[in-house]
Amino acid sequence: MRQLTSQLLLYGTVAQRGTILAELADIDDLAQRLPEDGDRAPLQRRFYDQVRRLLELATLCGFDKNLWHNYIAYLVATDENPFSLTCERVGATPEASVNLFAVHDFELFQKLFSYDFSNLEAALGVECFSILEEYRAIPKREGAYNRGVSQRIQALSQALEKCATPGAFFHVVTDFYRQHGVGEFAFNHAFRLRKAGDAPLEFLPVNNLDALGLDGLVGYERQKSLLRENTLAFLAGKRANNVLLYGDSGTGKSTSVKALAHDYGEYGLRMIEIYKHQFRELPELVARIKNRRYRFILVMDDLSFEENEVEYKYLKAVIEGGVESKPENLLVYATSNRRHLVREKWSDREDMEHDGDIHRSDTMEEKLSLAERFGLAILYGNPSKKEYEAILQAIAQRNGIELTPQRLTLATQWEIQHGGFSGRTAQQFIQSLEGKDEA
Repeated sequence: MRQLTSQLLLYGTVAQRGTILAELADIDDLAQRLPEDGDRAPLQRRFYDQVRRLLELATLCGFDKNLWHNYIAYLVATDENPFSLTCERVGATPEASVNLFAVHDFELFQKLFSYDFSNLEAALGVECFSILEEYRAIPKREGAYNRGVSQRIQALSQALEKCATPGAFFHVVTDFYRQHGVGEFAFNHAFRLRKAGDAPLEFLPVNNLDALGLDGLVGYERQKSLLRENTLAFLAGKRANNVLLYGDSGTGKSTSVKALAHDYGEYGLRMIEIYKHQFRELPELVARIKNRRYRFILVMDDLSFEENEVEYKYLKAVIEGGVESKPENLLVYATSNRRHLVREKWSDREDMEHDGDIHRSDTMEEKLSLAERFGLAILYGNPSKKEYEAILQAIAQRNGIELTPQRLTLATQWEIQHGGFSGRTAQQFIQSLEGKDEA
């Protein structure tokens, strides 16, 4: 196996030290050179560790049947290298010299795909891969694994099983890249960020997205229409604006933004949630996504800045004011209770007065300029009593709860005690009913 993995060119990173593939290749090499009276226990332990890692990946992704085939397909589908990234954007280019290197690697992957582990198992006195090749997974709830990865990787695995030549393998893989993309962005619609020291920025998939689209949000039809129109224009490659959703707390601003991932994830929309303390990572983030085929929305929830916070300057530079222009596949959607995002003081307005004209201070102009960089500002106000009751009815119906007149009276009392009319208050009241036996 090591003879195969050591020859990988474009996909060499999948066989770097520490991966399951590299560890199995090393174990296989050592096992074949193990004396008959040698101690098998250390290699057996290492072998079982890699089997456990395969099982953990299968659990995470919901794999079954041939787990080894699924693993090789997973490596091919998730490895971001110059070839796979180019195929993601434009597909395979006929007559390109790099195709020769790709076919070379795919020939090696084909051999790894059908690798016979019987000699390794005999050398170690173990028997595992016969089970992994016909693995029957325990049924799980969809929320317990990544359904997008499961479906697409297993479909790719089954297609690769039918390939008789490296050329056929090449066409299946490049078609997959062109249709779905490569890496985490190919399988997930929403992400959070993690940065550890000097390590590269990580995109962590969010698998448990709300199964609620914009149509599931009661009311706010004008607001939803503006948000939908702007997002559809963005997905179509047309001019679109950064969006600021502002207004009262609990009115559905964040829910509206999250609903876009549900509605348009299959059309290439990807959402990345970012927090204020991560704004220093924005240059690296932009560099990582600017040449991808997807359309990215940076989501900044409950965004506001206090007087002494300067992180908003990083955001301003990315949105519009930096040396490098903002990528055309990137927009910023922010939610806030403040229209102008940055807290103002009366002292910000102090300035010289000439001929009755008041000139605002430079401090105030700098703060207001952030909000002005959002070309579309959408106000979400608290609903009226009638709208609040409509929201209650919709949420109750969605959860199989009957709203009797008595419960509507209780809902009115609830909103008085919990911050007034809002979608959040309505949701909390229905949840309180669900927790009672009579619900």
